[in-house]
Amino acid sequence: MPRERSVDFSIDYVQVLAPDGSADAELDPDLSEDRLLELYRTMKRSRRLDERAVSLQRRGELGTYAPAIGQEAAQVGSAGALDETDWMVTSFRETPAYLARGTPPRAILKYAMGMEEGAATPREERNFPPSVPVGSQALHAAGLGWAQEITGEDAATIGYFGDGATSEGDVYEALNLSGVFDCHTVFLCQNNQYAISVPRERQTRAETLAQKAIAAGIDGIQVDGNDVLGTYAAVREALESARNGDPVFVEALTYRRSIHTTSDDPSVYRKAEEEDEWEERDPIVRFETYLRERDILDDDRIEEIQEEIEEELREEIRLANEAREALAVADMFDHVYESRTPELDAQRAAFTGEDNGR
Repeated sequence: MPRERSVDFSIDYVQVLAPDGSADAELDPDLSEDRLLELYRTMKRSRRLDERAVSLQRRGELGTYAPAIGQEAAQVGSAGALDETDWMVTSFRETPAYLARGTPPRAILKYAMGMEEGAATPREERNFPPSVPVGSQALHAAGLGWAQEITGEDAATIGYFGDGATSEGDVYEALNLSGVFDCHTVFLCQNNQYAISVPRERQTRAETLAQKAIAAGIDGIQVDGNDVLGTYAAVREALESARNGDPVFVEALTYRRSIHTTSDDPSVYRKAEEEDEWEERDPIVRFETYLRERDILDDDRIEEIQEEIEEELREEIRLANEAREALAVADMFDHVYESRTPELDAQRAAFTGEDNGR
């Protein structure tokens, strides 16, 4: 049967910093020295916070925790491209993005301790709380972007999810709605190569995840997610497009260097050789090399930053623990509804051994 090609498409790939730290001068976003140091420090803060949080969890001081080790560039670069008027919608692994938007470490720790207060952010910060159900937050990001189109707001929304979420219907529905209604949304897919223990090749035969956007009539682009400057540049351009009613899907190619959560053992489904290969592409080491070559960083400055981070985290951990110790376990009955129901009164009384007065 004779055939004619009806549609052609391509997916562009962006990289500013090569694995050896060298930069493409034409694509370099030309950030100030202070801004570059801010991005670097945030990546280092996130890495160290994750390391401390995992240790705290192992000691029984935190609940389940999902570290973002290895994904710092994809998140700090993208969140760093946001304006104050933009919204951020996350999953449960966006510690670097929250830090980049000004969330204090104590809030992240409180949330991991089971205190929903840690997820509460002032409305002016325009950050949604973490979303645990895989892919559902893409719909929230699409809804916010649609509202921005309806009201004519000169702002955009970024929605974070992983490669596993692209296998969920929620993500495609969010993409499709955004294409139809010109939503001001950037979908940031962190392709960290695994949906918990399922490798990317077992999820889809698509050559890229970014091409999934084509079916929804929106642009898709790939970026080296271990390149903080490349991610910043690609997302900044995507946000500009989204503010004009043209949503974009950005696939950031990265790697989850650590565990999926503290209940996971990646040695069961990953080979050490693969982990070693990605360790050589570490996003912090790459960016540090770039900054050293430009005389922005040296050993003394790195040591100073690390000491500042350690001092900050000691205080943040102290404050989080102080907040936890001030709580009574029975307080959980007070936060289900605006006021306790008779059923909750009875449950609380049974739990505490007190007469509920009914």
